[in-house]
Amino acid sequence: MGEPESRSYTVGEITRLVRGVLEERFYGITVEGEISNFRPSSTGHLYFSLKDEEAVLSVVMFKNRLFGLGFKPADGMKVKAGGNLSVYAKRGTYQLICETLLKSGEGELLAMLEKRKARLAALGLFDEARKKPLPIFPSRVAVVTSPTGAAIRDILQVLRRRNAGLSLVILPAPVQGEGADALLARQVRRANEFGMADVIIVTRGGGSLEDLLPFYEESLVMAIAESEIPVISAVGHEIDFTLADLAADVRAPTPSAAAEMVSASRLELAARVRSLGSTISQSFGHRLERVRLLVSQFSREALERSFRQLVQPAMLAVDSAREELRQGMADRLVPARHRLALSTQSLRDASPLAVLQRGYAVVSRQSTREVVRSSTQVALDELLRIRLHEGALVASVKETQR
Repeated sequence: MGEPESRSYTVGEITRLVRGVLEERFYGITVEGEISNFRPSSTGHLYFSLKDEEAVLSVVMFKNRLFGLGFKPADGMKVKAGGNLSVYAKRGTYQLICETLLKSGEGELLAMLEKRKARLAALGLFDEARKKPLPIFPSRVAVVTSPTGAAIRDILQVLRRRNAGLSLVILPAPVQGEGADALLARQVRRANEFGMADVIIVTRGGGSLEDLLPFYEESLVMAIAESEIPVISAVGHEIDFTLADLAADVRAPTPSAAAEMVSASRLELAARVRSLGSTISQSFGHRLERVRLLVSQFSREALERSFRQLVQPAMLAVDSAREELRQGMADRLVPARHRLALSTQSLRDASPLAVLQRGYAVVSRQSTREVVRSSTQVALDELLRIRLHEGALVASVKETQR
């Protein structure tokens, strides 16, 4: 008895079979490990490996999945990568196609913060209707931040450059770590209690989610929402968006942007006023010239000319229509006159007078004017009236003939 015949596969066939099994079996999985060999490509895709004590897994994260990534991946960072296993046929290796990437432990934290966000939103703390406008020319600004951080340096640099002439009150507070939220909230309330400023800026530089946690805490969010003084929240960079940002009256993407909001340069404002004045003057000049042109069209000569131009075509049209009507009536009267003449002649020919003119007479009883058509209608000696063409006779019947 011979050995069973084994099937032979091509490399492509076996690779497709393996890929089909992997993609079907390992879809929507999450893999936790440490990033190594991180190498972003020039096209924007991210290539790296996940490793632990036992193995290494190749990972690719395409550019269209990077939106919303709240941190910059780096070697040595522990993360959770969600996606699907697949096979890269040209190299004969399997890899994880990464759809989501979170720092280890960050997923649970984000879920907790999302619940907190929903609860505070239900209280109306983030409603646009309750937000206050910023004063156009504030004279004093309170900054709640770390006195040694980069945020206050950025704000001071902007204020010096713009020569705003503002009074600046720095209310120091830690911007990360345990208890930082309570101290930040206390300084916001202190600024309100003593009327320290026209605007409050709550700010810090960028950082990881853990670094920004004080700005997600309910105590600080409540203090900002309850502030009678308008509050600008400038936490982190443009991609960072905390609950403090949602509760603030205005959110600035960076500390520098917050400083620019409250420090409109006097020179810039003066230049803008001059520019607006010039624009208004030119606009009035153009409008006045248009009015002059419009008024010039209403002089007596212009009105008379316009009236003639308007009326003359109508007058010509009326004359033409009248002539056409007269001619039409004349054309219609010729056959009408002819028909009238024919009808008149016919009436004349049918008239009894015409018969009488030819020698005939009409005989009737004298008493009743009844026309006599037969000799049997009259009696002897009865008076008859004979109507001639000209005049009439009265005769007595002396004899009747049948």
